Amino acid sequence: MIRLRGVWFSYNGSSDSVLSDVNLEIPPGTVAALVGPNGSGKTTLLHLLLGWLKPKAGEILVADRSIGLLAGRERSRLVGHVAPEETAVLDLDIREYVSIGRTPHIGWLGKAGADDDRAVREALSVVDLLHKAAKPVRTLSTGERQLASIARALAQDPEILLLDEPTSHLDLVNTRRILRVMCVLRERGKTIVLTTHDPNTASVLADTIILLRQGRVAATGSPDEVITGERLGAVYGIEIDVRTIDGRPHVLARV
Repeated sequence: MIRLRGVWFSYNGSSDSVLSDVNLEIPPGTVAALVGPNGSGKTTLLHLLLGWLKPKAGEILVADRSIGLLAGRERSRLVGHVAPEETAVLDLDIREYVSIGRTPHIGWLGKAGADDDRAVREALSVVDLLHKAAKPVRTLSTGERQLASIARALAQDPEILLLDEPTSHLDLVNTRRILRVMCVLRERGKTIVLTTHDPNTASVLADTIILLRQGRVAATGSPDEVITGERLGAVYGIEIDVRTIDGRPHVLARV
């Protein structure tokens, strides 16, 4: 579904590369987690996949098509995006806010039809906010606003969903809700790419983990292959213990 070949990127003509020779393949219907410390290039890589940035070298293919050759509306039908702590339009109710996701299908001045209404209802059902659809966005908790943002992206009906730090600043209850939604979407065949600072979140959810260090892929593979004390210690520069819990690696940082 997503393929990167020899991708390099730097900002504003700088000679310092933010991403260097990145080669990746993400199969359809899977969850891939970009893991790494601040400044490792995770968000930049998402923005390249969205077509917001252009690589200095290399090729990015999404569904076997160059992301740079897709028109904006066509790209929005293919790829949905949820930013960290996305600022929702607070004077809208939740249904109106989620309906913004239908814009790539009906245009800014188009009139929503029955298919659009069904898409919005389905998106709200997936994140369990349908019963609050008429409430103002401003009445939602931080976790519920993140779920509403995911619903807005789902209303686009994209094949690929990109999420930048979807569980940041959330408590355990809302983190669990977000992760469960991601599992449902994978079961429905969506391809998901998310960034996270937390290797444990990646281990619980992801089929593939892409470990980044200073703009390069330090390792890629299953959680068992990537979430090891040796690999993480080399990237984060600290001693890390990894234990297996319920068949998945779990990280414990040494104090």
